[in-house]
Amino acid sequence: MPENAGYDWDSFDSRDYVARNYAVLSPSDRRILETARDFLGDLEFPPGARGVDLGSGSNLYPALSMLPFCDEVSLLEHAASNVAWLREQTASYAPLWDPYWEVLRAHEAYRRVADPRAELAKRARVERVDLLAGIPGGPWDVGTMFFVAESFSTSMSEFRSALRRFLGVLRPGAPFVIAFMENSQGYEVGGTMFPAVAVERTDVERELADLAAGFAVERLGVQDAPLRSGYTGMLVAHGTVK
Repeated sequence: MPENAGYDWDSFDSRDYVARNYAVLSPSDRRILETARDFLGDLEFPPGARGVDLGSGSNLYPALSMLPFCDEVSLLEHAASNVAWLREQTASYAPLWDPYWEVLRAHEAYRRVADPRAELAKRARVERVDLLAGIPGGPWDVGTMFFVAESFSTSMSEFRSALRRFLGVLRPGAPFVIAFMENSQGYEVGGTMFPAVAVERTDVERELADLAAGFAVERLGVQDAPLRSGYTGMLVAHGTVK
């Protein structure tokens, strides 16, 4: 049995997670948004492009980062609680996400979306999937995976599998952005502990070397007000699929 399967993901408290992590836009999330914005905003996408955010959890800003470029954005998530939260929020997202969109709007490509709340409601497709059991629906033209590969298991082999499965559902040449907690020791949500595997920049670079072309990995140190204890920073990677 996969190590990930030993946790009760359906008990994940989506609202508690959002309150702890996203109620206020953190400096680290701002920097990750800026990186995604500047990378994706300068690219050209084919007509009718399709995007995927794998392991969306209770986070909307990865999907928002792809919104101007995609006719459809698939938000794929395993926990039933998060699937319900995503369907609610993509229908009309809460005002707390407005500052995240303001960061994206610094790039001209995002300013072309007059009403992101309405456009996300039209373009989003929320599906329940098990990352380790297979991901139907690809290949996609662009993808994001934020705080997933290192945050759903204590197994390094499952970390590697998550990265390979994610990049495997993107077409060759497709751009991607991935974010990680660095050296995470696990995290508590709604009184329940969830797993993590400690990864560093070299781990990410080693895995991407076989899978991606022209990639970069940026390390963001812990800011003055860390989100929680038990991590040493964040990592954000972007590039294109081989």
